[in-house]
Amino acid sequence: MSESENQQITLVDEDGNEELYEVLFTFKSPDYGKSYILMYPSGKSDDEEVDVQAYQLPDNDDPANPSGGDLIPIESDDEWNMVESMLNTFLNGGGTDASDQDWGDPDAK
Repeated sequence: MSESENQQITLVDEDGNEELYEVLFTFKSPDYGKSYILMYPSGKSDDEEVDVQAYQLPDNDDPANPSGGDLIPIESDDEWNMVESMLNTFLNGGGTDASDQDWGDPDAK
């Protein structure tokens, strides 16, 4: 996902309330064989502290162009540590743009 693109996603809670989120970045972890999405509530200013949410994308969803579906909560401490490490890399200017990622061989199934 390019930094110039502003992708948004709407989350619906168990009470049916909708909240709009900005997609921070998505990535695929070769170690876990899963894709993840990190996002924050829409409408926050650049100097405002935000609560970044992270989820696993549905199986077979392309992290370079997520199509939607039910996001899966991350339950493993090891996965959380890996996601947190990716977030820290992103925040420190290490880049997690989709063009920087190794998405693997798309024809390998």
